[in-house]
Amino acid sequence: MRTLYWLTASAAALLLAARCSELPTRSAPAAPTPEARQALAPTGKLRVALQIGTPHNVLRDATSGDMKGVAFDLGREMARRLGVGFEPVLYPSVGALLEAGKTGAWDVAFVGYSAARAVEWDFTALHLEIEFGYLVPRSSAIATITDVDKAGVRVAVQEKSGPDAFFTRTLKNVTMVRTPSNAAALEAVNGGKADVMASIKPVLFEQAGRLPGSRVLDDRAGVDPHAMALPKGRGPGLTYARQFVEDAKSEGLINSAIRSSGMRGATAASKATTPPR
Repeated sequence: MRTLYWLTASAAALLLAARCSELPTRSAPAAPTPEARQALAPTGKLRVALQIGTPHNVLRDATSGDMKGVAFDLGREMARRLGVGFEPVLYPSVGALLEAGKTGAWDVAFVGYSAARAVEWDFTALHLEIEFGYLVPRSSAIATITDVDKAGVRVAVQEKSGPDAFFTRTLKNVTMVRTPSNAAALEAVNGGKADVMASIKPVLFEQAGRLPGSRVLDDRAGVDPHAMALPKGRGPGLTYARQFVEDAKSEGLINSAIRSSGMRGATAASKATTPPR
């Protein structure tokens, strides 16, 4: 009996080992070189630029001050892997964020990708694909996205943002109402200065909670590709950043950050997705 037991146990162990050998292996996250660490965090900290009030970047609890968001989580994890401190640098709008980047105020940011921005910044592959959409107030007669592009419709949008560029390009008949921030765009709708707020859906769902009865229209007007941006000339830092984004996708870190932030209207980009040219 003892011999039979050991034979059975040995066979089971061999079978388990064989099955495990057939499973795909996950390589360890790439370790930063000293050159990459210096290029990415020249001050000794990783300064991550974040647009406040957006779940794809960062949300801050008004009472506790605690912060969460996809870019916040990814920036903090990147700093941890680099072995440096994490320093969030907050901005009220993406325009202010990018303008500050020209002075060396931050090291990495997570923003909408465009060919025009790629002239000024280096980008990793995409990490998020975010839906464009519209928010309307309770009393609005606008029921679908096809009702928006009509003469006389006033569309509020944050100026100098990805949504500004997208909706200016795609809407042909509306009047654009440009505002300094997403909060100001919502206020334009609430105050009767605009009929619709246009933005990416995670922002719209977040802002809808501040305007009772408002709703985000079904369907999407398009997709906004988002990626990590770095100042030009970071060399080995860019190489590491690109690998970090791929590791974050394959390890499920981006999906986890989406769930943690409660973000709607966005998905993690596939591993093979690179910025459009």
